Amino acid sequence: MDFDQILAKCGDFNRYQFMILALFGFINIIVSMHYFTQTVISFVPDHWCYHDKLVNMTYKEIAEIYAQFEEPSCTRLEDINGHNATVSQEKCERWIYNYDFGYRSMNTELNWVCDSAYKARIGQSLFFIGSVVGTLFYGLLSDKIGRVPALILSNFCGFAGDFSTIFTKSVGTFTLCRFISGLAADTNFYLMYIIVLEYIRPSMRTLGLNMAVGLFYCMGLVFTPWLAVLAGHWQIYLACTSLPILLVVLYYFVVQESAQWLVTRNDIDGAIVRLKRVAKFNGCRVTQAEFDEFRRHCQMTREMQGGDEKKTATLLDMFRTPRMRKNTLILFFKSMVITLCYDAVSRNVEGMGISPFIMFSLSALAVLPSSILLVLLQDRIGRKGMASGSLLVGGLFTAAAGIAIAYQQHNHNAILLACLTIAARFGVAISYESGSQYATELIPTCVRGQGVAAVHVAGFAASFLAPYILWLGTFFKAAPSIILGVLFFAGSFVCLLLPETLNRSLPTTIEEGEVFGKGERMFDFPCLQHNHDDDEEADSALEKYKRKHSLIDAKQMESSSNGKRKQSLIDADREEQALKDAKH
Repeated sequence: MDFDQILAKCGDFNRYQFMILALFGFINIIVSMHYFTQTVISFVPDHWCYHDKLVNMTYKEIAEIYAQFEEPSCTRLEDINGHNATVSQEKCERWIYNYDFGYRSMNTELNWVCDSAYKARIGQSLFFIGSVVGTLFYGLLSDKIGRVPALILSNFCGFAGDFSTIFTKSVGTFTLCRFISGLAADTNFYLMYIIVLEYIRPSMRTLGLNMAVGLFYCMGLVFTPWLAVLAGHWQIYLACTSLPILLVVLYYFVVQESAQWLVTRNDIDGAIVRLKRVAKFNGCRVTQAEFDEFRRHCQMTREMQGGDEKKTATLLDMFRTPRMRKNTLILFFKSMVITLCYDAVSRNVEGMGISPFIMFSLSALAVLPSSILLVLLQDRIGRKGMASGSLLVGGLFTAAAGIAIAYQQHNHNAILLACLTIAARFGVAISYESGSQYATELIPTCVRGQGVAAVHVAGFAASFLAPYILWLGTFFKAAPSIILGVLFFAGSFVCLLLPETLNRSLPTTIEEGEVFGKGERMFDFPCLQHNHDDDEEADSALEKYKRKHSLIDAKQMESSSNGKRKQSLIDADREEQALKDAKH
């Protein structure tokens, strides 16, 4: 009896699964606020250099005076006479801000604009560096001490970074706090994602995971800018977004550690304890004999793989065999493409002729429809088809939005740009969500924490290229959209080389990962298999591998049983002979 079978008896889509999906939803809300905190606290409204004669003027009159200069936000005026003004050679040191909805951001309070605008960007860069370090560290840690403790530590790190940012006044302390906050980025989400995925029936993973992300992540994104407006000040906003993170500590008492991970650590007793708790919570009755059968399966599987002597699998083991190496590199490249484009599209909410608060919320609304579309199509088309197709569509939307923005720099059509940006966000969101589930399912359980972490690190590393790709637009306006489009199309193609995971038993070891999907063709999609023969042909090599080893296990059990009976007969003969000798 393998893990999926014993989990089905304990309940694989019951009360416990609904509870962890709700807790995963809360994680999505706090993660959405945490990830985009830097964007919200750095919003820069329209601003102009301060002059005494501008104090009693309206913002419209001030804008008209400065409109005649090449850099209206950073030009200091010597004198103002009506609409005529003379420029001062001194640098601007004080500004007039036209606050959006009365919200005072960090950049406006510390005057990090014009020549000092780079200071906020340094903090953003350190956030991404922290995310690379943290994703690797917590990914390794989750495979050492467990998913739940690593999840709690990661979120606590995010709280510490965001809350300490409230008290920063200098570039040095600000960048340090953003680095600490970045350590939690992504691991505070995907570790819970792994836990939920491993405790849910395979056929319900798409519905449960994507609807949780679609509803709660979208809710968090839409609400985030308006929470800032309600707070009115960036420091109050940070306090409101960071304090709820502490509630994740309570997950230690209600979320069960990954039973599959415990099995890979040879803690079968610990796995059974967790499964018994799940069964009790779900009101399911599972006999001790069924747990013993699961125990024997785990022990024999481990013996076939070298027993306790075998060293624990590491991330490097994913590169030792050809098929695992190919799949891992494809997952890396796909993550780089998706994260690069997702970050560029999501944060590009300023300079479009519309309030960044409104633009942020409008573009965030694309997340829920993308999740609904995933639920409707991913279990029909399959993981491979959805990943490839969403990248293709995302590339078309992103290219269209990029070209429109590039060629309307001086005459913005706010409605057109908003529609194209939302469409681009829609395509990228589909790619991001489908890619997260695909990678988590494809990487073997024994290195799932490290593997998923490495895939996400590759994505974060690629996001550093976004500013340079956008910078190419100064030479050729359509260059950024062409480059991103080519990357999307390349990602769409390589996804076709990955094996399908829909309704398959997921690999738990490196050996199973190597044979997983062996024999599949590039255009083998579940939606194109219409009869039993096609299903038989699409039967994964992993399932055959498990059946083969099940037969070997059965033969070993039979051989062991026969050996024990034979030994009992020999012992009985010896005892009988000893009694005869004693009588003589």
